[in-house]
Amino acid sequence: MIDLPAHVLHDLRTPLHQIIGYSEMLAEQAEDEGQQGFLSDLQRIRTAGRELLAVLDNEVHSPPGDIPYRAPEAPASAAPEDCSNTAALILVVDDNAANLDMLSRRLVRQGHRVVTAENGRAAMETVRAQPFDLVLLDIMMPELDGYAVLEQLKADDALRPIPVIMISALDELDGVVRCIEMGAEDYLPKPFNPILLKARIGACLERKRAQDREAQLFGQCRESFGRLQQLEKLRDDLTHMIIHDLRTPLTSVMTGIQSLEVVGDLNADQREMVGFAVTGGETLLAMIGDLLDVDKLESGSMQLEYATLSAAELVASAVAQVASLAAGKQLTLVQRAAADLPRVRGDEGKLRRTLVNLLGNAVKFTHSGGTIAIGSRQAGDGKSLEFSVTDTGEGIPPEAFERIFEKFGQVETRRGGRLQSTGLGLTFCKLAVEAHGGSIAVESTPGQGSTFRFTIPFSPLSEHAA
Repeated sequence: MIDLPAHVLHDLRTPLHQIIGYSEMLAEQAEDEGQQGFLSDLQRIRTAGRELLAVLDNEVHSPPGDIPYRAPEAPASAAPEDCSNTAALILVVDDNAANLDMLSRRLVRQGHRVVTAENGRAAMETVRAQPFDLVLLDIMMPELDGYAVLEQLKADDALRPIPVIMISALDELDGVVRCIEMGAEDYLPKPFNPILLKARIGACLERKRAQDREAQLFGQCRESFGRLQQLEKLRDDLTHMIIHDLRTPLTSVMTGIQSLEVVGDLNADQREMVGFAVTGGETLLAMIGDLLDVDKLESGSMQLEYATLSAAELVASAVAQVASLAAGKQLTLVQRAAADLPRVRGDEGKLRRTLVNLLGNAVKFTHSGGTIAIGSRQAGDGKSLEFSVTDTGEGIPPEAFERIFEKFGQVETRRGGRLQSTGLGLTFCKLAVEAHGGSIAVESTPGQGSTFRFTIPFSPLSEHAA
């Protein structure tokens, strides 16, 4: 073995690479033009060049631990193919003019557009001036070598997505590994094998196009999501405005209807119709209140008015509000709230309304003669109170457990042809409980009834904001 300095080996290999490369391109051109007589001589030149290169690689210098490398053999000629459907703009960076010329001519023959740079500094100026689909980058260059150029490319957010294929000589394979670790996509060994060149560039460009399509689709999705958010905000603002403006005329209508009783005597049928109208108006006002309160709870703008509360008193006051409805359906109301439970800090109005909503749903979906039980107890964690409302009604299918707490969850329920209708009452319950730092859940078996449970911590998260 004869050891030579790396730069001497590089200087010996470079002209051999050029001889091999140009002989291959001349063979391709001769075959294209029908000059078959030149092919055998060109093949001899290419073979002689490869044999001499093998002597350099295996006999003149073999670093310790290095494995002799054999580039895949290429045919003497390769017919040009129509690559217009995969054409790309490629930057080729090499300090050797002959290498630039050979690579550029091969890439143009494959249908690509090529821009060249003779050193690393020129490469960075060029790549910043226009977008490229791919960079072929030589490792060993003066001024700014391939490592430095690759590092700058991968450090720039705008340039990082551009794939880089390193160009390497045999004794630079360790450097190729380093470049791959730095973010290079692939490498090409010298001399350039036309089949390998086309295959690796094609695979690299295909990955780049797939990434570009993914980025484009992601951008479109993000833009569509942004527009959707704007439309949802516009819808919510419009809904809030309409709902808020409905309250005043509706109150006026109810006031007018209720004043009929003092204007003159009404017969039984008239009083019944007035009663129906007032009840309907009160229902509409309650729905408007639900919508406004849910909106405030969702936005975090509703203030909770904290006070020290008794669980037994909360339960009793809630039962009092639904007692007449339950009696009208001949339902039995059972209270199970112990009087000695620890007191809790919370918003009395919001918590009572939560219990009334749960009781109202139980009354609505429990058949005549059924039973509704409401209770409270200390939760198992020892840090909160648990309230529960159990009925013997229709029950809820498991797939609806999450949806019933969502705003307008009744829409899907009605579309499915089922009778259950959650409205906004359960949404208010969920938001009010969570504003106190608690949680709410449901257990149910269709045909056997349901149990709603929620917890309220003894110590509130805040006594100033929801």
